[in-house]
Amino acid sequence: MNEVLLTKHLLKTETDKKRRAYILNHFLEGFRTTVFRQTLFAEFERKAHEMEQAGEPLTAQSLNKVYRDLNELYYEGAVVNDLMEIEWARIPHFYNAFYVYQYATGFSSAVAIANRILTTGDPSDYLRFLTLGGSDYPLAELKVAGVDLTKPEAVLSALDVFQASLDELEALLKEI
Repeated sequence: MNEVLLTKHLLKTETDKKRRAYILNHFLEGFRTTVFRQTLFAEFERKAHEMEQAGEPLTAQSLNKVYRDLNELYYEGAVVNDLMEIEWARIPHFYNAFYVYQYATGFSSAVAIANRILTTGDPSDYLRFLTLGGSDYPLAELKVAGVDLTKPEAVLSALDVFQASLDELEALLKEI
């Protein structure tokens, strides 16, 4: 959340187009690697579990195909080579079942909390959230900060921020 606030501050104050482009690119990479990529990982993991439950053998070849197909879906138009399709084998998070989705929900929540603070000027709900320190279930704690992950709004709002940032970066790159 602090990184999102810092990024928003830097974008509010930076006028140099190349520096703004750098900041936007860095922010968008955070989205790509934390929201999109971790969601891809979670979907890969779900598909692998479904394959196992259906009695399908989990071979390197079958998992490579699932991973390649997901990369082609998530990053439409990107080149996915043979080396890329085996990336799944080096991801240690897959050894802790269904852990990776937390990165995507955490990043989306951080964007929602930062936007709420910037819109209202009031960080009190976030500060109250911090005092909870894991004393309740994560979904309940996030609701204190104004984020309800049982509904799609926080993620959709984060994706709106992604799109606006991407639009600005594309416009800046045309000017530079």
